[in-house]
Amino acid sequence: MKKIVLIAALAALWATGLRAAPVIEVDKAGAEKLAIAVNVADPVFKKTLTRNLTLSGAFKLTAQAPIEVSGAADSPIVAKGRGKKLTFPAPTGDEKARRMLAREFSDRLCEVYARQKGFAAAPLAFVNKNGKAGELCTGYADGADVRRLTRDGKASVGPRWKDAHTLFYTGYLNEAPQIFEIDTRTGARKLRWHFRGLTTGAVISPDATAVALVLSVHGNPELYVIDPVSSTWRRLTKTPKANEGQPAWSPDGKKIVYVSDETRRQHLYIVDAATKATRRITTQGTQNVDPDWGPDGRIAYVSKRAGGRQIAVIDPFEGDRTARLVTKPGNWEHPTWAPDGRHLAAESDGVLYLIDTEEGGDAPRQLFKLPGRVITPSWSK
Repeated sequence: MKKIVLIAALAALWATGLRAAPVIEVDKAGAEKLAIAVNVADPVFKKTLTRNLTLSGAFKLTAQAPIEVSGAADSPIVAKGRGKKLTFPAPTGDEKARRMLAREFSDRLCEVYARQKGFAAAPLAFVNKNGKAGELCTGYADGADVRRLTRDGKASVGPRWKDAHTLFYTGYLNEAPQIFEIDTRTGARKLRWHFRGLTTGAVISPDATAVALVLSVHGNPELYVIDPVSSTWRRLTKTPKANEGQPAWSPDGKKIVYVSDETRRQHLYIVDAATKATRRITTQGTQNVDPDWGPDGRIAYVSKRAGGRQIAVIDPFEGDRTARLVTKPGNWEHPTWAPDGRHLAAESDGVLYLIDTEEGGDAPRQLFKLPGRVITPSWSK
């Protein structure tokens, strides 16, 4: 049986082959959208804004519309319509700075007009595997301003955001798996934790007081929590004949969803971080892995069913009788929630896509066009 520690980041990292060419389409009628016209003189700002408004799923771009965004050269950007007005400073600085301003404006338009949180300005972390090694990168959903954080020629897997500017990830810089912390602005890096055996899967709690991770210091891979300041740790699971992995915190920081092969099949379980009480939440499919707990309380994960792996969304308190499949069968892996609680970024065959989980929403859209494979995404919340 394949070990749980290999089912996600490591399996994706060492998989062979290149990227899939076509986008995977899902038949959808199309959710209702707000018509918006963008007439902005600055070409960099306009291109970035229109791309992000399209990705948001809330707007459709038209030449004339009830909502109009305008801005002459060197003038403020103004959105008017539906009884509302929104003003942003004139785009200045280099192209990167103007793209960032456009992302922030896109998010404000989502909040003001669509009453949903935007995700344009929230960076994505991922691994770009171009050759034998996988290097850690960040970028934005519009595909621009990708930055490579590591150039080690060694495996980097499982990035997870510690805060707005810092990542935890598992690195093999010293051959054995170790947890590193890296500043995405400066590239400064430090070793955080290294235990005997496996050390991987570090993910911080919403209140930043605890880190869940997977260790095999006592034998098989088990789930632990560690204090990020004192590094004192506490074991949450004890399943000598099983392997645990892939932890993700609930929005309130009281519970952790994780994967276990306790029944000889990989399924999702929830553990109470205080009491250690556990319960299984999936029964459908032959394999359920890669969970991510969203801001609205839903869990996204990959479910292996007839025809291939699909992304499912579940209410963890209702069980997988409420599970809704949001993709067609394929080779889907590693869904990560966007800040809006509606969209996911997920990988299929080394290509990263934006997934709209709303019924009648948009078909999957490719996010980055980079050489090699783009895998194990993590969206900053």
